[in-house]
Amino acid sequence: MRQALHAEWTKLRTTTSLGWLLLATVALTVVVGALAASAVTCPGGGCAVDPARTSLAGVYLGQAVVVVAAVLAIGGEYGTGMIRTTFTAMPHRLVVLSAKALLLGALVLATAVAAVLGSVLAGRLILTGHGFTPAHGYPSLPLVDGPVLRAACGTVLYYALIAMLGLGLATALRNATAAIGVVLGLLYVFPVIIGMVADPNWQRHLEQIAPMSAGLAVQATIGLGSQPIGPWAGLGVLAAWAAGALLLGGLVLRLRDA
Repeated sequence: MRQALHAEWTKLRTTTSLGWLLLATVALTVVVGALAASAVTCPGGGCAVDPARTSLAGVYLGQAVVVVAAVLAIGGEYGTGMIRTTFTAMPHRLVVLSAKALLLGALVLATAVAAVLGSVLAGRLILTGHGFTPAHGYPSLPLVDGPVLRAACGTVLYYALIAMLGLGLATALRNATAAIGVVLGLLYVFPVIIGMVADPNWQRHLEQIAPMSAGLAVQATIGLGSQPIGPWAGLGVLAAWAAGALLLGGLVLRLRDA
């Protein structure tokens, strides 16, 4: 495993596009979150706006960049044919996949921490000036507050799980373009299809299993009773998607030639 980690780390740190994609993730998350916070006001008490979720709205776009970075971590090797060299040097394919997952996960976690901290700080500054104050019943997004801390930590984990979902499906599909399309379809098209379902019970059930709507339930800090699924349960659904994708990718690696 040590050799695999060293080899994969060498690949990742020498891939210029990965660094730019991770920087873009931070920038998009913070900027879009700040724009979302700037778009809401609360002139009086009882506004039906979740300050934490609003500040972290940048994840809706940032996750797309994470998907691209995760897919290219292995999809790029399939595209160039370098994957054959990788498996010749390290024939234990599941070890290679595990090393990729560990290193990619660590990089995305570090990126997500920076993105989430920036978003929460920006949201705190902006929302306070838009009426979200203790006088109106809204604390100033303190990270020591349980619900806000859970939303922030959950968003960090959400990014890491999205990366694992992308890595797993890219390993299974062996085509970067196809993998990006499938993952983005799961994240963005699935909710559109759910919105077209007329039966509210079926709609709620589908929201409980959709990777994005379930996973982002962890951001909610108000109105938890009206959510289709609980915060940690929703993140668990996304974790199941990510684990399933990695298992599928590992199975394909074992059963098919490179």
